Amino acid sequence: MVRKRGKTVAKLLRELKGVGEKTEKLFQKIGITTTDDLLHYYPRNYDSYEAPEEIGSLKENSVVSVRGTVTAGVYVNRIRNLQVISVTVADTTGRLPVVWFNAPYLKNTLKKGSCFIFRGKISRKKGHLEMEHPEIFTPAAYEEILHSMQPIYGLTAGLTNKLIIKLMHQILDEQSLQTEFLPDEIKEFYHLADDNYAISTVHFPGNMQELLVARKRLVFDEFLLFILAVQILKGKTEEAPNAFPMKPVWTTEQVMEGLPYHLTKAQLNAWHEIERDLCGHTLMSRLVQGDVGSGKTILAFLAMILTVENGYQAALMVPTEVLANQHFEAFTKLMEEQEISSCHPVLLTGSTTQKEKRRIYGEIASGEANVIIGTHALIQEKVVYENLGLVITDEQHRFGVKQREALTTRGNAPHVLVMSATPIPRTLAIIVYGDLDISIIDELPAMRLPIKNCVVGTSYRPKAYSFIERQVREGRQAYVICPMVEESEGADGENVTDYTARLREIFPSDITIGMLHGKMKPKEKNGIMEQFARGEIQVLVSTTVVEVGVNVPNATVMMVENAERFGLAQLHQLRGRVGRGAYQSYCIFMQGNEEEETSRRLEILNKSNDGFFIAGEDLKLRGPGDLFGIRQSGQLEFRIGDIYQDSDVLKAASDAAGGILELDRELELSQHEKLKERLNAYMKYDLENLGL
Repeated sequence: MVRKRGKTVAKLLRELKGVGEKTEKLFQKIGITTTDDLLHYYPRNYDSYEAPEEIGSLKENSVVSVRGTVTAGVYVNRIRNLQVISVTVADTTGRLPVVWFNAPYLKNTLKKGSCFIFRGKISRKKGHLEMEHPEIFTPAAYEEILHSMQPIYGLTAGLTNKLIIKLMHQILDEQSLQTEFLPDEIKEFYHLADDNYAISTVHFPGNMQELLVARKRLVFDEFLLFILAVQILKGKTEEAPNAFPMKPVWTTEQVMEGLPYHLTKAQLNAWHEIERDLCGHTLMSRLVQGDVGSGKTILAFLAMILTVENGYQAALMVPTEVLANQHFEAFTKLMEEQEISSCHPVLLTGSTTQKEKRRIYGEIASGEANVIIGTHALIQEKVVYENLGLVITDEQHRFGVKQREALTTRGNAPHVLVMSATPIPRTLAIIVYGDLDISIIDELPAMRLPIKNCVVGTSYRPKAYSFIERQVREGRQAYVICPMVEESEGADGENVTDYTARLREIFPSDITIGMLHGKMKPKEKNGIMEQFARGEIQVLVSTTVVEVGVNVPNATVMMVENAERFGLAQLHQLRGRVGRGAYQSYCIFMQGNEEEETSRRLEILNKSNDGFFIAGEDLKLRGPGDLFGIRQSGQLEFRIGDIYQDSDVLKAASDAAGGILELDRELELSQHEKLKERLNAYMKYDLENLGL
């Protein structure tokens, strides 16, 4: 038995029937070790099993069911390592070829004259429609699931959707959940379903209305716990004394004067707010929110210089080693150009050699190193700071509770500055970043060339490839983004693995195609990113891991496959990877479906490069059924909630949290007993996953 959730004690996954050592390891790959983890592994989509369609009315790219009779025997063909099984099925309106891959067992099932329901995707091959790798049902079995919504889960190689469904049923059937923790008056006021109902219905909804009711409750819970935790952290920050009092210094003014460009008005406003915080009576806890390319980094450098000039140490923590290297080089160059001798920067990352680390640890502990730039290595136990006065983190490293405590125990709590390029409308940002004061940089430097955008269908692909090749021949580089790492059961969309292989066949051999995704080991990822930064890879095929990756001024093309699968704010973030140099840059959004509503959403990106405008428009367009394929990324990866799509629920949860804390700041009242228990568990286990 392991961790508690309310009154329920979650079992280890291994205790479930059908889970052996091998399966347990597969689940660990996707972060699931207990039955409670599995219960909160929500479906990423649902299959709706509708009445079979007539063969004569089928359309390309649709997923449908067909009732057909097998008209001839099974034909088996081998293409390289792939065994292809094919049959033809027919109804009164026409005939349809159906193919399966590596499924030899079907030869005994698909007898001539037998009738089945086939459900799969319709695609066009050599001028005619065919169905690829469908599920097969007897008419009676299909009748049982007709009009139902079947969950589709995110998988890893070796795990099947059927296994997860089977285990989910087992947990829900065997486990007495009893997890209710919300006071009745909150449930009634906000029209929320019971907790037990929500958790079982989100996995197995009877219809869309039931799903929306269940989902609203789970999203509310997630936001409420998050906001309560944030407010409690804020209370602790406000109570903490400022042990690092500072005064304004001339050096920062000289640096701004010596820059080869003028700071924008928005940058200057944000800088004055940072300076005022650092020189105030309380600890700074501030978010600087600025669009991609708005010039947040120079503000971070100015804050570090001010801290050092006042006799303290400053640390800058970023998510990737490549970015840490780039920041270190940029800061060192700035110090040399401006002839500033007070700053002694060091670079500390996971791949720093042990010998180097020992030297750097010594310099940090003695205070000789007063600007420390790096990755998570900055908060390892062996790093002891002499007088750390300021910590600046990238949005992907929202300063964690454990990290904050770790640094506090080595002295006094430092000032905290968080940099974010995620364009969140201010009304939502105030809730989401409730523990931080907010500065917004809402204008771009004058020298930036606007990115040229286009939204196109898949038929445009050959032209896009030709355009990318021309850019490469001119010495430029390109990104191609896919929504998936590898082909996944039940999921449509381009994947990085197959796409890379395809591009290597399409492009001439002297153009180097690289591959990058989140399942790679950190060292491998860093190696690929460094090669791309050095220009050794011309075209990088990647998942969204690049959105916080690296600054490559030479990259001028961003092509996003299945653009409809991403949120607009995330697409805007991805677009920000190009347009960072002196060359004209381009973004090609490839729309994988032909739906009018999708086109309308993507058209917003086509018309505007303003992240805050895009985020606001995205918010207006979200509908109640728009549940999937649009999750935002960044540090706030809620399990089910989306701050854009669920903005109304976010505001309701914020109001509820405010009412609870106003009535009972310490959650000591009897009606808040279960809520406090759940919140403590949440703060212990869940906040780190959100990067808080």
